[in-house]
Amino acid sequence: MELGSALQFLDNKSILVTGATGFLAKLFVEKVLRVQPNVKKLYLLLRAADHKYAVHRLHNEIIGKDLFRVLKEKYGKNFSSFVSEKITLIPGDLSHDEDLGVKDSSLVEEMWKEVDVVINLAATTNFDERYDVALGLNTLGAKHVAIFAKKCVKLKVLVHVSTAYVSGERSGLILENSYKMGETLNGVSGLDIDFEKKVVEQKLNELNLQGASEKEVTQAMKDLGIERARFYGWPNTYVFTKAMGEMLLGELKGNMAAVIMRPTIVTSTYKEPFPGWAEGVRTIDSLAVGYAKGKLTFFLGNLEAIVDVIPADMVVNAMIVAMVAHATHQPSESIYHVGSSVRSPIRYSNLQEYGFRYFTKKPWINKDGKPVIVGKITIMDSMDSFHRYMAVRYKLLLKGLELANTAFCQFFQGVYTDLNRKINFVMRLVDIYRPYLFFDAIFDDINTEKLRMAARSSLVEKDMFYFDPKSIDWDDYFMTIHIPGIVKYIFK
Repeated sequence: MELGSALQFLDNKSILVTGATGFLAKLFVEKVLRVQPNVKKLYLLLRAADHKYAVHRLHNEIIGKDLFRVLKEKYGKNFSSFVSEKITLIPGDLSHDEDLGVKDSSLVEEMWKEVDVVINLAATTNFDERYDVALGLNTLGAKHVAIFAKKCVKLKVLVHVSTAYVSGERSGLILENSYKMGETLNGVSGLDIDFEKKVVEQKLNELNLQGASEKEVTQAMKDLGIERARFYGWPNTYVFTKAMGEMLLGELKGNMAAVIMRPTIVTSTYKEPFPGWAEGVRTIDSLAVGYAKGKLTFFLGNLEAIVDVIPADMVVNAMIVAMVAHATHQPSESIYHVGSSVRSPIRYSNLQEYGFRYFTKKPWINKDGKPVIVGKITIMDSMDSFHRYMAVRYKLLLKGLELANTAFCQFFQGVYTDLNRKINFVMRLVDIYRPYLFFDAIFDDINTEKLRMAARSSLVEKDMFYFDPKSIDWDDYFMTIHIPGIVKYIFK
């Protein structure tokens, strides 16, 4: 497979990017504008009621970010005119309909005429998102994007970004296989996406008739998502709805060139546009934040388990190389795991060591101006040990408070309620994250390796579109790039 030049491919192309305010979407937009200023147009679909709010979001959530500083330095006072020439904002909501919720019909017609590539990055990544929201964005959104892409007369390829964790809690080596419509992880038959839509409608109607508050509706819809996911063998709403999105794309794509990228845990940038850029607290970063601030006193999980991480710029590069490969050839592979667990594995014990070394040398300074002293934390390697810990530390205290509360005429009610709420919060978090804390699988990336080999041998700009985790020295990356990056961009 001769890949030729990626820059030549991007030259004079029009690309629709959905979920444009997301972490990877911003990186994709920045990279394309930086390396190929002759791209014709980037249509950015973002959730907005009108053009004015879309412009506000572009400035506040996309180009206003430090991420764009290299481009701003390059263009100086011409940056704004360059951006307005290259970017067309599309206010919409792809969970709505096959026109992606775009009200301006002339914009829709223009995209059908002009768009060469569609990059679907719109998603909600909350593990326990409201089921109606997750189903709308992650599942039906994938369907609407596929139908929209098929109407684009110049379309070369659709790149759909999913997640490696659609695999659920399986262990061992997970292959880059597709999901058939209605396939489930536990063998329970009857998964039907139209029926899932009805389940959501019924539940919302029921809550409406009960006069439930917005807060009660949100909680009920979150619980429903987890319940439906687990009924079919997925651990949470996010990966369940993403898996169904993949099923719909597989069913609808027909002859269209379509690629599914499945990144693992995405971390801060390795090199570009500069090392260490990050945004939003991602799974492993929440552990680092909690630890550095002295709030994480124990870790629940298997320290010897492999944690599959991949820097964000490598994911974007893999997306661009896959885009070029599938637009110019028709490789039989269409699913790509983008991760490190096979080629360059790293363990939770490494992360613990990096955190300890970094924050011992450079402690976090708290609100009072005092450094937070970090130490080794208690490790619980099973759910049983966690339940014992919670019982001894907190549930006995809660029981005592309950008795004292009765004896002292509800005097301790506030303290009791607060502690009970905190315990329930921790238990829910652990319940949601448990599958990842004890995750015992690695992601095969044979398709991605074929792509890397094709890039090495025939991509003109192979150094510009690097995505081999073997090139990363993890010690150096975490100590000098990732942890300083999250301290700078994520710690508040």
